Amino acid sequence: MSRDAKILSLVAVAGLAVALVIVSVVAMPSHRGGPSGGLQIKPVAAGGIAADFKLQDLRGNTISLSSLRGKVVFLNVWATWCEPCREEMPSIESLYEEFGKDKDFEVLAVSQDTAGRKAVAPYVKKTGLKFTVLLDPTNQVGDAYNVSGIPETFIIGRDGRIVAHHVGPYDWASSEMRDALQELIKSKAG
Repeated sequence: MSRDAKILSLVAVAGLAVALVIVSVVAMPSHRGGPSGGLQIKPVAAGGIAADFKLQDLRGNTISLSSLRGKVVFLNVWATWCEPCREEMPSIESLYEEFGKDKDFEVLAVSQDTAGRKAVAPYVKKTGLKFTVLLDPTNQVGDAYNVSGIPETFIIGRDGRIVAHHVGPYDWASSEMRDALQELIKSKAG
């Protein structure tokens, strides 16, 4: 990779991180759906290694995060009962439609619905979502990533490190986000 390409890659990652930090400061997170018992939950910071997990998709296939190493992964934690989650789904679908054909990009939407497939499958069918939806009724990912409110999104680089973290709904189809993701996907570095 040339020096100019490395610099462009770093600028893209920094831009994505800054954009998400700005949005995180303005957005109010939704409640997770359960009492925290007064405990302070420390969110997972950008720069850390993303915790691996294995979950089933709606077809019954098991997918692990580690099997996607080498790709940029858009990981969204959500639930069908969460109104802000439902509001941002069309923008996630739009990202998937634009970048999902790229072999270097993957969208994983991890549902925390305790009813599992019977709650999630009808919603996905009704809304026509095409990206990968994983079932996590026991909040395995939520616990591993210290999710404090949903929707909560993590963008994971090719090297398995969290590039950006955002709590709350967001318009993922914004031109700034598309440009930042495009640069991250083009970058062959972490």
